[in-house]
Amino acid sequence: MFEGLFQPMHLLLILVIVLIVFGAGKLPDAAGALGRGIREFKQAANEPAKSDHLASGSRDDARSSGRDTK
Repeated sequence: MFEGLFQPMHLLLILVIVLIVFGAGKLPDAAGALGRGIREFKQAANEPAKSDHLASGSRDDARSSGRDTK
């Protein structure tokens, strides 16, 4: 279905369109913003695993403190 989608001519056409839309002066800023967005997305994707681990630890603490009060 996507055979030959990213041929060199297609990539060149995309580059020309990006240059027209952003202009040569704003292109580094746009690339930097894209890089920051990707980095933040990766950090956010890894964040739930860390917060789940922390949440399970606090749950165990709550269970043990509940047993002490009975």
